[in-house]
Amino acid sequence: MKKVLVSDRLAEEGINFLTAQPGLQLRIQTGLTEDELCELIADYDALLIRSETQVSAKVLAAAKNLKIIGRAGIGVDNVDLNAATERGIIVMNTPDANATTTAELAIAHMLSLSRNLPAANQSVRAGKWERSKLMGSEIAHKTLAILGFGTIGRIVALRGHGLGMRVIAHDPFVAPEIFSKYGVEMMDFDSLVRQADYLTLHCPLLEKTRHVLGPDQFAAMKKSARLINCARGGLVDEQALFQALHSGRLAGAALDVFEQEPPQQHPLFELDNVVFTPHLGASTKEAQTAVSVEIARQVTQYLQTGEAINALNLDRVSSEELNLAQPFMRLANILGKVLAELLDRPIERLEVALFGKAAYAKVRPISAEALIGLLAGQLSSPVNRVNVERIAKRQGIVLLESQSELSEGYQSLIRITGHCGDHSVILAGTLLGDQHPRLVSMNHFEIEVVPEGVLLITRHHDRPGVIAAISSILGGAGINITRMQVSNADRQQSAMMAISVSNPLNPQLLQAVCDVPAVQTARQIVL
Repeated sequence: MKKVLVSDRLAEEGINFLTAQPGLQLRIQTGLTEDELCELIADYDALLIRSETQVSAKVLAAAKNLKIIGRAGIGVDNVDLNAATERGIIVMNTPDANATTTAELAIAHMLSLSRNLPAANQSVRAGKWERSKLMGSEIAHKTLAILGFGTIGRIVALRGHGLGMRVIAHDPFVAPEIFSKYGVEMMDFDSLVRQADYLTLHCPLLEKTRHVLGPDQFAAMKKSARLINCARGGLVDEQALFQALHSGRLAGAALDVFEQEPPQQHPLFELDNVVFTPHLGASTKEAQTAVSVEIARQVTQYLQTGEAINALNLDRVSSEELNLAQPFMRLANILGKVLAELLDRPIERLEVALFGKAAYAKVRPISAEALIGLLAGQLSSPVNRVNVERIAKRQGIVLLESQSELSEGYQSLIRITGHCGDHSVILAGTLLGDQHPRLVSMNHFEIEVVPEGVLLITRHHDRPGVIAAISSILGGAGINITRMQVSNADRQQSAMMAISVSNPLNPQLLQAVCDVPAVQTARQIVL
């Protein structure tokens, strides 16, 4: 018998599913303190949780027999994932089970804004009949703009089509054919903002996306446009939103999420053209049932067959294969990170080729690490060797792998190529002493780079004074150069330079480098 502990409240349907499974012994014990959970957990094979139970390193140390933790929902902030991985405990979640509910809330907010429903409700309750004051607008034939085209964004797109809307979207990590499949026009970010009648956010909150909508974006939007945010509060500069709404620069907004939750006294509360809900994205009976049944099904599947669905930390490679591949996996991850910063369009295809000694290692964990490096900084959910292939497929990325014993001048070499339509970026790396990663070429430029810390990569015309100009900019800002490598010039008299610097460049400083007359491109990469 496999013993399963449920320590948070799950929907009845999920409990019934577990109860009906042969070979499972179920116990439901909610509201446990950390010490109480430590006392109880030792005999259990599986732990099912929501967001209340804190699965700390202390709990995991006491979980002598635990094989799997199932989180009914997306976030696993309440699980010490590193400690779980260290102890060989699988952690899985249900990333798509509440997608429909969140998408429908966004559509509900759009309709509510269009027809002034909250204000109309209050008006009638106050004994008024203000039909002319509450004049609304149709959404048919309007432009629905979606920022973030993952599972939720795609459901919103389908609903928008059903309402007779023109649907446009922006997501730099989704391939063009995915947009085409959903009948959605792919836009760059600035065009998306300018063309939106309704702008709905469905992207993760990362450093790159924090305050992605601020004063400049609100100034560029139509005065008749309306904003809907059912994703994450930090995506919107709330002070800038207040100014835009208060001044009439923006027609309205609907917010389900806030930078601080619950929000305290806030200037936005003073405005009549904003609708609020208290983070209700996943708060429907159907969503609660869906995540409960799905996690029950996934945990049961693993306990009965060993198949791990939506696992966040499962490595399917044997220890022997892992030991052989590990140094190359690290190199591939670095190459993926560098590639992510050099691409300026959605990647459609990633080629991973192993040469020389690298070709004797198992290719899939190495190519998976290249994908992890490419995608990990762009998504809010964890990305690892278990889920990265599914994520890549969902983003429309095709993975191609090859191996050859030919060394191409190196004992071992990994080459990754990112294809974006008719544009490609090629990177190659090797290991010194089988341990120390080196980047040895970028596209057709041969250049040996130590891939660590902060790198400034430039492509420039090969002429005197370029290095001096860039060095002067960095020196003037108090940024030390720790390493510098320059390639030979190509036939067009272009060269590439990689500069290791002591501190990251702010946007203004990076722009100053770009403004050096001979510089064609300049990219900053933080490894």
